[in-house]
Amino acid sequence: MGPRKWLELWPVYRQLTGTDPLGRGKAAESPHSAALAPRTASADRVAKSVCPYCAVGCGQQVFVKDEKVVQIEGDPHSPISRGRLCPKGSASKQLVTGPQREQKVRYRAPYATEWTELDLGTAMEMVADRVLDARRKGWQDTDDHGKPLRRTMGLASLGGATLDNEENYLIKKLFTALGAIQIENQARI
Repeated sequence: MGPRKWLELWPVYRQLTGTDPLGRGKAAESPHSAALAPRTASADRVAKSVCPYCAVGCGQQVFVKDEKVVQIEGDPHSPISRGRLCPKGSASKQLVTGPQREQKVRYRAPYATEWTELDLGTAMEMVADRVLDARRKGWQDTDDHGKPLRRTMGLASLGGATLDNEENYLIKKLFTALGAIQIENQARI
C-alpha cells in the first residue's frame, strides 16, 4: 500500500478534503462499518405488535425472516411510544427466540401424580373443548319465572393490563357470544 492510499484511509484527511468537514458522516466511516447492514434489512416482512411487559402498550415492529423473528424494535408510528422502548421492551425478542422459551405444555391429568408433555396444538384443542363444556354445563336458558336469560355462569374473563382497546373489544365480543356475563379488565391506568 502506497503512501497516497494510506493517506486516503486516514479519517482526518477525508474530513479535510471531502464534503464532511465536521467528520460526522462518510469521513469518519471505516471500511468495516461501511460494509455493515442493519439486522432488519434481510427481513421478509414486518408485523406490528404491542410490548407485553406493562400497561403502557408501546408499539413494536417485529421483523420476520423465514417465519422466524430476527429483530424487535419500537414502532415509530405508535402514538404511545413513538418508536421508543424501555429496556424490557427492547429485550422482548428474547421472549420469542430465547433458549429458555418453552415449546411444549406440561399437563397433569385429573387425579394423576405425574406431569406429561403435550404439543401446543393438542393443548389448545383441550382448552377449546373445556371452554365449550363449561359453557354447556353452566348454561341458563331461563330464570325461575320463565324469563329468557340465555347466558352461562360457567365462564368469566379477566383481561390483562397489556391488552389494547382492539384486543379488549374482541375478547368482549367472544365472551358475550359464548354467553358469559362476567367480563372484566383489570387495567386501571
